[in-house]
Amino acid sequence: MPVNDRQSLAVQAVLIGAMAVWGLNLTAVKLLTAWFAPATLASVRMLVACAALTAVVAAKRCACLRFTPRQWGAMALCAVFMVYANQVLFAEGLLRSRASNAALVMALSPLASALLAAIAFREPLTLQRSLGVLLGFAGVAAVVLSHPGAGLSSAGVGDLLIISSVLSFAAGGAMVQRLARQIHPLTICWLTYCIGTVLLVAHTALGPAPLSAAALFPGWWPWLLVLFSGIFATAVCNVVWNQAIATIGVARTAVFLYWVPVFGVLFAALLLGEQLTLWHLAGFAAVMGGTWLGTRRQAPAAPAVP
Repeated sequence: MPVNDRQSLAVQAVLIGAMAVWGLNLTAVKLLTAWFAPATLASVRMLVACAALTAVVAAKRCACLRFTPRQWGAMALCAVFMVYANQVLFAEGLLRSRASNAALVMALSPLASALLAAIAFREPLTLQRSLGVLLGFAGVAAVVLSHPGAGLSSAGVGDLLIISSVLSFAAGGAMVQRLARQIHPLTICWLTYCIGTVLLVAHTALGPAPLSAAALFPGWWPWLLVLFSGIFATAVCNVVWNQAIATIGVARTAVFLYWVPVFGVLFAALLLGEQLTLWHLAGFAAVMGGTWLGTRRQAPAAPAVP
């Protein structure tokens, strides 16, 4: 179904809001790591997200479980790549890598998504889109590396794990775009997160550290952050994300990921009192320009004059 310019602009406006929530979620998750182990935190957040998604699906009465074996297999693979593997690889990578490395590696996600879309769906990787991807990456680099003490070390196991998590998320997004041609995006999001959460919970339960009541309930304030992260940042924003992929495609949607570290820095300045510099403003301008180039529709070529 073709998408007109008004629909595309509406989707992009909602995506910006979702990226702001994801940027705020970076601070929330960073705070939560003081109370939860990485695997436990991922499992708890996903359980809350699944409960929220189940409530939305029940309210909209759009649940459907009548799929072909091939569709079930595709959704299971999507859950493995986009939820389970992404969460495990990213958590393990953060334990072994610097935060500045992680932010820059995550900024490669739009490029990975654009390449996968070009391969899987034969979407044209135009010069304009390529320039948008590179400009957005440069803006994120300016924001991240301007932080005092930020720097890049030689690539190690942690960086490779984070790169793997980025590729895993991009691969899951490509599967969502293919599935969305046959299945409602909300149903896809609900089922993939339910399957992925089951895998995460099993991974946590079978881990070396036994779960205890103290590990699962460290206090009310941490759980308020968990509810924000699980309901809004995970459930609601991923519904927006999957709907955007179904509407404007994975390559154009992925460009908006450049806004996450930018919003993260802005919220850190507002909530934690971190100082903004001219590098942050330059990075913000570059991200805006990269987003515009990466999502702008190219004018059709003029017909040849006989």
